[in-house]
Amino acid sequence: MTAISKLGEFGLIHELTKDIKLKNESSIYGVGDDCAVMHYPDKEVLVTSDLLMEGVHFDMTYIDMQHLGYKSAMVNISDIFAMNGKPLQMVVSIALSKRFTIEDIKMFYDGLKMACEKWNVDIVGGDTTSSYTGMAISITCIGECAKEDIVYRNGAKDTDLICVSGDLGAAYMGLQLLEREKSVYYQQVDEAKKKDDKKALQELSHFEPDFAGKEYLLQRQLKPEARGDILEKLREAGVRPTSMMDISDGLSSELFHICKQSVCGCRIFENKIPIDYQTAVMAEEMNMNVTTCALNGGEDYELLFTVPIGDHDAIKEMEGVKIIGHITEDKFGMNLVTRDENEFELKAQGWNPLKD
Repeated sequence: MTAISKLGEFGLIHELTKDIKLKNESSIYGVGDDCAVMHYPDKEVLVTSDLLMEGVHFDMTYIDMQHLGYKSAMVNISDIFAMNGKPLQMVVSIALSKRFTIEDIKMFYDGLKMACEKWNVDIVGGDTTSSYTGMAISITCIGECAKEDIVYRNGAKDTDLICVSGDLGAAYMGLQLLEREKSVYYQQVDEAKKKDDKKALQELSHFEPDFAGKEYLLQRQLKPEARGDILEKLREAGVRPTSMMDISDGLSSELFHICKQSVCGCRIFENKIPIDYQTAVMAEEMNMNVTTCALNGGEDYELLFTVPIGDHDAIKEMEGVKIIGHITEDKFGMNLVTRDENEFELKAQGWNPLKD
């Protein structure tokens, strides 16, 4: 393994970016100067940024550097898609402690590049610095969209249909699975240390977590996919959403944002929320309510959007999209209709990174 100090900051930047080739016409100049240069004629520019902190947003116990790079890029690309835009450029800044090697960071960049290549996004710059507390990642993604095509959160109207792509709750259950196996591992380590059992400690270096039959949940947590494919399907069907956002903090929280900014209410149906079989099985194993997981789990990075009721037939036939309810007048509030047809007020209880 090679210490980062051996290359220094500029050597590291060169090592990580030397093979990057710009693909988009709007990318005039990328890595190598004080600023990247971009040109956007006749288009609106979309900019989104995410800050990911070790110990808060990711745990190096169970995510490798390549998956971390891939996920870090995808969560930003997803934000551009949530505005009905096209992602084009990305700026990547990282802070690193001395425990990371050049090989580690190259793996991180391999994941970044893999995600960017999937959606033809150019990495055009960034920064690196040292950290005393592990790893911090700051990514800014830049995209474009015609002014008339941008979809905001504030356009939902009474009687609009509420739609989601994919399925919900799997990423959250993947996190619960990883946390469970991490806990099992450390419990066994603690027991071996208490007994001073050196043989047991040595055997634990080959600890095998129990992930059998749960591969989909791990994929959803460790390797999320931004849903640009859904935008393509909507365009092909001639459907333009009236509001849209991606599901990063949980369905209930994202619905709250749309309803608040659109000054409306909503009514969604529990039996319409798409849930994968592995998600349901895992929730039962852990004695958790699967609907609560789907509503509040977060990190699914699916698209939540509303469309006019006249687009019902087009949406109903669209693979990978489910209608889960409809928008109502603001005075009716946000409500969930359960499987037994009871109705409850929907609470925004998704991920809140600043909550005590």
